Amino acid sequence: MKLTIIGCTGSFPGPGSPASCYLVSAFDGEREWQILLDLGSGAVGVLQRYTGLRDLDGVMITHLHPDHFMDLCGMHVAIRWDPNKWGRERMLVWGPEATEDRIGTAYGLAPDDAEGMHKDFDFRSWEPLQPVEIGPFKITPYPVRHPIEEAYALRVEATEPVADGSMMTSVLTYSGDTDSCDGLVEAARGADIFLCEAAFEEGRDDHIEGVHLTGKRAGETATAAGVHRLLLTHIPVWTDINTVVDEATEVYDGGIAVAVSGVTYGVWSGNRLGDPRAMPTAPVAMIRPDPQQRTWPGRPSR
Repeated sequence: MKLTIIGCTGSFPGPGSPASCYLVSAFDGEREWQILLDLGSGAVGVLQRYTGLRDLDGVMITHLHPDHFMDLCGMHVAIRWDPNKWGRERMLVWGPEATEDRIGTAYGLAPDDAEGMHKDFDFRSWEPLQPVEIGPFKITPYPVRHPIEEAYALRVEATEPVADGSMMTSVLTYSGDTDSCDGLVEAARGADIFLCEAAFEEGRDDHIEGVHLTGKRAGETATAAGVHRLLLTHIPVWTDINTVVDEATEVYDGGIAVAVSGVTYGVWSGNRLGDPRAMPTAPVAMIRPDPQQRTWPGRPSR
């Protein structure tokens, strides 16, 4: 199983990354399967550097805050309005019960639109602790502690053939957004990689209960769960990366890294397999012309 960081900035997109979105891939012996864990603000653009939207086998939404699901609006446009046609089945979306209504409202669908987004998405609702299977993946939602109706950590297990013909199962746990809780420890138990949010800092955010983890609390959870590697994520622009890493290091003695948009990891090995992909861009002058050189309607050029 491989994990590619698409978006990892907490709460809203940052200058170097979209909000939460993680591409997970695994091979079942015949083909590669790909799922997304969350699809937050700004993620659809960067995602297309690493895979085609038609190649996705499903989107797994942890909770309905915009930084974790809002780019389903962009996915809807890509599916519904492609002049070359989508050409495959509806996109599978697992999430909280209100996912369909919330994304329809966000896009501005009329309240009496009975069809909604059903032409584009196959919406399914999580049942706590009930696993779902997609190709080689088994995904189990664990209720966690966050101020919204439903919030889940996702335990993703992938069983794949290896070179000697045997089968190997690797485990990735993604915290979603949460404060410390028993459900998070159970979701992460023995995981090869624990992709865990660390949005808060000790001391600065002690007065806020039940919202996010600090680096220390993420490290404590990793220790309690016996995970093999801790990958800190969902770090907002106002939280210092070095601070949350130092906090985690004090209470967890395994491997620690910080998620970076575009990096790929082997889940079982924990090894970094790829670097952010550079994409050609137009010169800035072509995107934002010098105002002195613009020609406005009804106004002569200078």
